[in-house]
Amino acid sequence: MSHAAPVAPDKPLVVLTQRTVWLIFGALMASMFLSSLDQTIVGTAMPTIVGELNGVEHQGWVITAYILAVAIGMPLYGKFGDLYGRRWPFLVAIGLFTLASAGAGFADSMLTLVLWRAVQGLGGGGLMILSQSIIADIVPASERGKYMGPLGALFGISAVLGPLMGGWLTEGPGWRWAFWLNIPIGIAAFAIAWFALRLPSHRSSRPVDWAGIVTMAVATTGIVLLTSWESLSSSGYDWSNWRLSGLAVLTLASVAAFIVAETRAKEPLIPLRLFTNRTFTITTLIGLVLGMGMFSAMAMIPTFLQMSTGAGVTESGWLMLPMMAGMMLTSIVSGIAISKTGRYKAYPVVGLVVVGLAMVWLTTLSGDMSMWLFGAMIFTLGAGMGLVMQTIVLAVQNAVDPHELGTATSANNFFREIGAAVGSALFTTIFTTRLTDNLQGVFAGAPGGGAGSEASLTPAAVQQLPEPFKSGVIDAYADSLAPSFWYLVPLVAVGLVLAVFLPVIKLSDVAGMVARGEAVADPAKAPAAGDGVVSVDGGTDGGIDGVGSRVAGTTSDDGSTTPDDDGHPERERADIVGS
Repeated sequence: MSHAAPVAPDKPLVVLTQRTVWLIFGALMASMFLSSLDQTIVGTAMPTIVGELNGVEHQGWVITAYILAVAIGMPLYGKFGDLYGRRWPFLVAIGLFTLASAGAGFADSMLTLVLWRAVQGLGGGGLMILSQSIIADIVPASERGKYMGPLGALFGISAVLGPLMGGWLTEGPGWRWAFWLNIPIGIAAFAIAWFALRLPSHRSSRPVDWAGIVTMAVATTGIVLLTSWESLSSSGYDWSNWRLSGLAVLTLASVAAFIVAETRAKEPLIPLRLFTNRTFTITTLIGLVLGMGMFSAMAMIPTFLQMSTGAGVTESGWLMLPMMAGMMLTSIVSGIAISKTGRYKAYPVVGLVVVGLAMVWLTTLSGDMSMWLFGAMIFTLGAGMGLVMQTIVLAVQNAVDPHELGTATSANNFFREIGAAVGSALFTTIFTTRLTDNLQGVFAGAPGGGAGSEASLTPAAVQQLPEPFKSGVIDAYADSLAPSFWYLVPLVAVGLVLAVFLPVIKLSDVAGMVARGEAVADPAKAPAAGDGVVSVDGGTDGGIDGVGSRVAGTTSDDGSTTPDDDGHPERERADIVGS
């Protein structure tokens, strides 16, 4: 990888020793665990929460508010991190998340809880995006796989551990501990980040894209509300309802206004020119379809387990452990392999094939199946996801200019969140529609036609039903869930086709901060004279001898440097070595 000629730095440079990198990585792991865990830990505690706070009619908002705030916050943290540096936004994100966790734990009404959950989401979105961006800042793409693998595994752990811990805390010390648990972890993460994240901060004279921010927030809110309408409205998707149709019109208008705003902004929130980068476009679309498939598959499986096996909320979490194990295994192994070989394209291709096969296998779910067989199914699903998730983030970070690492990373994750919201809503609607029809058939022969029986079913109640109603309910859940996975198979197939056309770009051997002239990777290259290289403890280690310059433009194949017309270097790197 070639870079522009070095220019003299105007600030002391950070020395990226291995100790520094591992300290920062530890802070990132703690903070990402916070944000990813909280997306799932509340779900199993929800019935108890709404019962205590008398908020059954508003329970959907507890999860929706968090998802919405995460989605809106992602692009903001990505762009502001690129413009002003990532240290202070990261500390703000940890602080917001920890403070909101305390507030949610002490909430005495549903409205208070929802508001604190939104604040939590604003912090959580920053933790996820800034963690991935900071890794790209301090670790070259050629070595990043061994760090991104554990981060991907962390998502898998939290996805399964969240419901497990939520159930255990609800049945034990109480649901408020699902929030209070974040406080000591958050304080520890903040302390580690305060001392370990010696990242540069800088000023930017470029105007903030307020039009883009507002239209993005309105459009995102509309999309999330539309996809969550089934749980937020008692009437469901009744398009004669002026609120629903008005929301749809407002959402479409906001999307159009956002596109216009981004074409006119001098420093757009999500630069549309990123989509001229083939790697960015393909990886973003893969993230979109994977988000739709992954979160849809995970949404209803715990419910099926509770109904079919009689498992409680905690036990159903344990039954999801094979998925976590599969995701952890392949995330870590593929990350290490990518770092050793420098090749990454095969992993999303193989991963999407495995995910597709797992989806087809899950269409054979039945009420009386062995839990060992079920474990093998979801282990396969998790293994496929682990091969894809962090690999596409690595690919997009490697393909964009170092000045736009945060913006590109946040945009990629943003569209994955949108995909998750849309996919989960569509899958849930398909599942619940089939389930309602199936359950009506089960209770048709009951006294009084079984009126109201479907609505009052709980896992414990199902286990107490006499035969043939018990077997009928379990089969109804299986017959509703299993065929629904067929609707996800075409999505995975689209992702697979996209992955086949993913360009292969040589992994850069220069970390983002080094490429921007904010750090030096190897202290041994620094001369003895004190020219302003700072170590993590604030001391001075000398100059840089041409290592780690600010990039004034990208170097083309003929050696020339070409900045774009707004002063940034050209965003797409041209060193494609094969496809």
